[in-house]
Amino acid sequence: MADVKETCRTIIATALNEFIKEKDSSAAAVDPATIVVQNAPNPEMGDLGSPMFAYAKALRMAPPQIAVGVVAKITDKSIGEFIAVGPYVNVKLNKSGAAAPILKAIKAQGDNYGSLNSDGKKPLEGRRVMIEFSSPNTNKPLHLGHVRNDALGESVSRILKAAGAEVYKVDLINNRGVHICKSMLAYKLFHEAKGDTPESLGMKGDHFVGQCYVEFDKYLKGEKDKPETAHPEANQMAEDMLIKWEAGDPEVHALWEKMNGWTFDGMMATYKRTGISFDKYYFESETYLKGKDEILKGLNKGVFFRAPDGSVRIDVTDVVGKGKDGNNQEKVLLRKDGTSVYITQDIGTAISRHDDWAFNQLVYVVASEQNYHFKVLFHILKKLGFDWADKLFHLSYGMVNLPSGRMKSREGTVVDADNLVDSLHADALAAIKERGRDEEVGDADEVAEKVALGALHYYILQATPIKDMLFNPAESLSFNGNTGPYLQYMGARINSILGKAAEAGITPDESDEAVALLTSEDEWALIRLLGDYPTVIAKAAEGLNPSEVAAYVYEVAKAFSKFYQTCSIVNADSKQLAGARLYLATCTLQVIKNAMNLVLVPYLERM
Repeated sequence: MADVKETCRTIIATALNEFIKEKDSSAAAVDPATIVVQNAPNPEMGDLGSPMFAYAKALRMAPPQIAVGVVAKITDKSIGEFIAVGPYVNVKLNKSGAAAPILKAIKAQGDNYGSLNSDGKKPLEGRRVMIEFSSPNTNKPLHLGHVRNDALGESVSRILKAAGAEVYKVDLINNRGVHICKSMLAYKLFHEAKGDTPESLGMKGDHFVGQCYVEFDKYLKGEKDKPETAHPEANQMAEDMLIKWEAGDPEVHALWEKMNGWTFDGMMATYKRTGISFDKYYFESETYLKGKDEILKGLNKGVFFRAPDGSVRIDVTDVVGKGKDGNNQEKVLLRKDGTSVYITQDIGTAISRHDDWAFNQLVYVVASEQNYHFKVLFHILKKLGFDWADKLFHLSYGMVNLPSGRMKSREGTVVDADNLVDSLHADALAAIKERGRDEEVGDADEVAEKVALGALHYYILQATPIKDMLFNPAESLSFNGNTGPYLQYMGARINSILGKAAEAGITPDESDEAVALLTSEDEWALIRLLGDYPTVIAKAAEGLNPSEVAAYVYEVAKAFSKFYQTCSIVNADSKQLAGARLYLATCTLQVIKNAMNLVLVPYLERM
């Protein structure tokens, strides 16, 4: 509908300016680009509408009066009928004239449909966006929280690319710090003497290292109700190990490299399985010293100060406000022993990234728990004099948990990504077999894997990012309602319809004469939705919000279902109408496939 809306905008602007001149000859003309044209909420009132509220003050007239006056000035009726409905100038489009350009664009652009504006350009063309997501710690496997992060990062990246941006996906591997040392210490205490390895225990490397992290916590706290079994000195032991690591101790580094390798290999396998990829991996172990150097430079320049305890700090009151006690808030950047803290690494990493790939925007996909951290990080980089700090953005998202409650890595209550996908896969495979479809779908195991991934990703992405959410595995796998499997079913169903039509000797008729026959309410509702896809992509890209695409593709699937119930293809009134409807079905499948790809739902030809 982008081309149609642009035409309407031009027509309304011309009439509005004539009306304004008539009322006040000295008034400035309205720029057509500022005219708002949107879908009308009620089809009976028209297909599109343009509000007149913005011009009421200048004209000293009520918006409904302006709408009547503007409509009276419109003489170009080629695109449809313009009517005044309250404060709106609405348009009842000439369906045959509007439908053909929409379907032709889908047919011509194929997998790229949705990327172009009415002017033939991509909305984010020329923008370079670096996007950081996942950012796992190498002391545990990827879990459900990472799955939401990964899905958001990958989906946003695809949406930005579809909108024309050049995207560079990066992953910051948090492979150093006291939390890593905790897993290392547990390995030395409980496994090193036995020579345990992931291979010897039949485990993925990341799962084994994650088990060590849980073992450390149990060692620290001791058995429940048995305080004598606790080892409070374990925290200091881990901190001492970190100091040795930063000092380059060979033995500590050898163990660190071995355990990091186990975890990294395991994570790579999970990324590959879930369809997540990156253009570059950054490792905190390679960037934290750069951050440390920048902090010391800032200290010499007076940007930071040394506190009485010897730590290096910055006053962040201007950014985060005063503390609960009314005092100024300070952020520690280097501990009193000279070691780095988390934000120190992020400072070094941000600088390295801009050196590596000069971006227009850097997006951090990180949970809302870190809102404070990123406010402070961006503030520090500005204070250090980096002008590109204004181009940093925190895509904050809410927590994701299971109905059973919140997960905690150190207590071993986390649902890791591999086990979650395995469980969904098993349930999907069972459902396929229960329906007797295991032979019909081809490779049932492969289909079950794609259904599991579609269920998981879509359930997460259909929620607005900032909201906390509960992931309900059973709901996500439903083949009815707003779910990934429902979209996959609709895609497979349309593919089947196309096949049956071909068997009946029906071919798509793309002629304007045939498309002009698609005038029923359900046909037109579907066509209008397909025409909205470029606008949806542009909005989702600008807002970094995949839920816009998820909601849209679900509406398209529902609209097609309704269309197919009322508008038979094989039993259409004429061969030309059958061909036109088949053409519409083909275009619908293309848009559904395009949108599904953006929200990480694999397309299935058969289900």
